[in-house]
Amino acid sequence: MTTVDPEASALPAALAEPAVRVRRGWIALLFSANLGLWMAFFTPIQILLPNQVAAIAPDDKETMLAWAMGLGAIAAIVANPLAGAFSDRTTLTIGGRAFGRRHVWTVGGAVLGALSLVALSQQRTILGVTLAWVAAQACFNAMLAALTSALPDRVPVDQRGGVSGWAGIPQALGLVVGAVLVTTVFTGNMSGYVAVAVGVLLLGLPFALLTGDDPLPREHRPPLSGRELIRGMWISPRRYPDFAWAWGTRFLVQVGNALGTLYLLYFLEDGVHHADPEGGLLILILLYTAGMMATAVVAGRLSDRSGRRKIFVVWSGVIMAVAALILAIWPIFAAAAVAAVLLGAGYGAYLAVDAALITQVLPAATSRGKDLGVINIANSAPQALGPFGAAWIVVYLGGYPTLYAVTAAVTLLGSVLVGKIRSVP
Repeated sequence: MTTVDPEASALPAALAEPAVRVRRGWIALLFSANLGLWMAFFTPIQILLPNQVAAIAPDDKETMLAWAMGLGAIAAIVANPLAGAFSDRTTLTIGGRAFGRRHVWTVGGAVLGALSLVALSQQRTILGVTLAWVAAQACFNAMLAALTSALPDRVPVDQRGGVSGWAGIPQALGLVVGAVLVTTVFTGNMSGYVAVAVGVLLLGLPFALLTGDDPLPREHRPPLSGRELIRGMWISPRRYPDFAWAWGTRFLVQVGNALGTLYLLYFLEDGVHHADPEGGLLILILLYTAGMMATAVVAGRLSDRSGRRKIFVVWSGVIMAVAALILAIWPIFAAAAVAAVLLGAGYGAYLAVDAALITQVLPAATSRGKDLGVINIANSAPQALGPFGAAWIVVYLGGYPTLYAVTAAVTLLGSVLVGKIRSVP
């Protein structure tokens, strides 16, 4: 006879551990929303912003781009956990109907973020570019906080690796779709920003409008105050050591990813001396995406079936480190193409399995959005530190070979340290 914990059974659906496997249609809509989101993140970072900054300040493009991206990343660091914390407490009721916690943040982030991209397309000064990009980052990170919470909110543990793989693929595919839009269909920077803005709405809103989102009863809403919000952002490493290690390892791997990818366009221009840097970048992005798509879902499902997470994270880090070393040693386009495939393969496996691992070390169901927002700081902070660190390394410490050697070392360290996590095999 099976016994049921009455305290657990009393939890509302919004806080209970999910037990019903999600269907393919739900996964497809989550995939689409993430595709729109990451297209809006990475197309400006890799193509539109570098071109816009280079046109405004051609003699100081590296430093100016670092300021714009760095301040935008700081906005992301603040917005993501705050939006997650507010979504944990959202109890929206309209016309007597209770709505869920997350979807309102998905919709708001998509709409306001799209408007910010349109505003960004009109900027002709570095200050204007920076302010508009800060606004876009804040809005899209609110959307990211809501979408990230869908995994522990709705997906059972034994399905999270595979679903994380599908949710992770858009991180690369979004850039491919965006790159094709802004380099072949909408070739001007202004029209490129508008196309990305429309894309994030068309791809992102259906998930919020067509899927369920369990409402949170008011009696289960955590207390809301400025002091509680600030205190909640600190999660004690002593009390939750596995969460702390998960955050630290994610941070290091993402630092490596930021160092290795933010200046790829300039690397092709100034390091490889490629005749068509934008065309070469598109080829590398396609190869990277192919590698990522080949491993993300497969690694996630293998991790689900075996119940093991850490070994997949370690080996994915090793593969990414090898890719970075190839760039450091052989600054030619053929080597860069091989590195792109390896980097995509390693990063795809890493994203799928590490995302599933993180959901298993969250401190409490009542604060999933906020806790994942804190984890997402480990994604956003490197975007703030990476441009400054990369610019300093390229200018003062030996150029691109040193940059990619540091990338390899930091990535490998982050993946190996995942072994410190004890509660997840």
